[in-house]
Amino acid sequence: MSHALPSNTLDVHSVALEAAGISIVLVTRVPAPLKSLSDQVIRSASSVPANLSEGHGRTGRDRMYHWRIAYGSAKEVDSHLRLLIHAGAIDKTQTHTALELFDRVRAMTWRLLNPKG
Repeated sequence: MSHALPSNTLDVHSVALEAAGISIVLVTRVPAPLKSLSDQVIRSASSVPANLSEGHGRTGRDRMYHWRIAYGSAKEVDSHLRLLIHAGAIDKTQTHTALELFDRVRAMTWRLLNPKG
């Protein structure tokens, strides 16, 4: 008996979920003075798969709007994670994994936003 979650038909969504999950775990133990930054990581990281999924269920400009939000949130979480690395607040190796995954998410989302380019 398998307890696996059903797959989402949008491949980028799966990558975004993995990246967000790693990011959220990374910031759960950030020291109190950096708590607001860790909260921002949680918000921006969770926004990426949420907006990809919502956009997947929409059409036209509405679809593109959500995918642009997902792209921007992936850029935002990248910046926050890099800042936390420089502050010595999170694990560098695990963060690099999350950064690489968010880079893949941005590339895949860019192709969704620019299908002919």
